[in-house]
Amino acid sequence: MYYLKAKSNDIKVIKTEIIFTPLLFALPIIVAIFFINDWYCRGFSTGISAFNGEMMIAIIILVGNIIFDIPFIKSLNKFRKK
Repeated sequence: MYYLKAKSNDIKVIKTEIIFTPLLFALPIIVAIFFINDWYCRGFSTGISAFNGEMMIAIIILVGNIIFDIPFIKSLNKFRKK
């Protein structure tokens, strides 16, 4: 499973992907932390179970981010080594 194919991609596209990689990691983690914080402050600490959906969304964002980002980083490393 390769996200980047060295034969068909232009070097400018690869540089753009490398530039935006920190944003790809940071933004979902920041959003998930916001959801977890909101769930804890408004739901868990007050005993209201209506905010449990925010915790589930945060977990889905974190797991989805990890599942997508690991192969993406592996493909970037393979391309960089070539």
